[in-house]
Amino acid sequence: MPALPTPAWFSAPGAITDVAGIEVGHYSDSRRPTGCSVVIARAGAVAAVDVRGAAPGTRETDLLAPGHLVQQVHAIVLAGGSAWGLDAASGAVRWLEEHGVGLDLGVARLPLVPAAVLFDLQVGDARIRPDAGAGYAACCAASRQRPAEGNVGAGSGATVGKLFGMERAMKGGIGTAAVSAAGVTVGALIACNAVGDVLHPGSGAPLAGARRSDGTGLRGSCAALLAGELPTAALAGRNTTIGVIATDALLDRPQAQRLAVAGHDGLARSIAPVHTALDGDTLFTLATGASGRRADAVLLATLAAEAVARATVRAVWLARSLRTAEGLYLPGLAGLAGG
Repeated sequence: MPALPTPAWFSAPGAITDVAGIEVGHYSDSRRPTGCSVVIARAGAVAAVDVRGAAPGTRETDLLAPGHLVQQVHAIVLAGGSAWGLDAASGAVRWLEEHGVGLDLGVARLPLVPAAVLFDLQVGDARIRPDAGAGYAACCAASRQRPAEGNVGAGSGATVGKLFGMERAMKGGIGTAAVSAAGVTVGALIACNAVGDVLHPGSGAPLAGARRSDGTGLRGSCAALLAGELPTAALAGRNTTIGVIATDALLDRPQAQRLAVAGHDGLARSIAPVHTALDGDTLFTLATGASGRRADAVLLATLAAEAVARATVRAVWLARSLRTAEGLYLPGLAGLAGG
């Protein structure tokens, strides 16, 4: 693979935890590559979601629709394990309740924790999935520190470039980035498990994705499709990119929902093909309002798309090569380049 220049922002990309009021924790299962990640807003945050993929796996997304009564949530869980992984949110709810975080109902505090999952069951023993204990452990590990990236948390078993079979795929992962302007910050945490390729942010060339038949170098999924080749891996639900966009700007629910919409522009810049019938691409927004500022909507949308694109690239840039006990080899970016 030809050497590709490191993006200028890569040495100082920021992180979603740069947003005041946001904490992140990972749990990575040592028994096989899977795990979960939690983004916590202890004081509550105005939340929204935008689902673009046709095969999502989610929890509590209906309550985030504009016009619904509840305006704030207290955490978002991202997990592997397909639909089984949604159980991780139950552990996050338990941890938050124990720490006095949640909607005050008078008789109890109810933590509101939407979630989204990705399919990583083909990487190792599919009987091992994130559960409530995993979600609880991720919360225990949460902090304001910059979160780990690559093969951790919800990115532990993530893969990319699967249109032409898992034997030609590469290792995906989880990444974070943040961008600030005009006194507000927007950050993103993205777990990339896309069926498509991840693109270089400067040239648009495939950076990680489907490999050629000899296993070396990149095939270029979109180029192959445009040349008339048909996908060989067409089972819906086995792929998805999920993530959280957080900002310290003051937003209401409709504005937060527009920010989630804008975040998908970042996915479109960094993944191709994206939002397919085989993916469940889902982005959440958390707006803490900690800056006390109301920012221009176009500026916020630009920041969101940029943060998501950068975080997506970091998810694969920092992914490490993996070989499962079953013999599946998934090179990371360095592994493909021979490093």
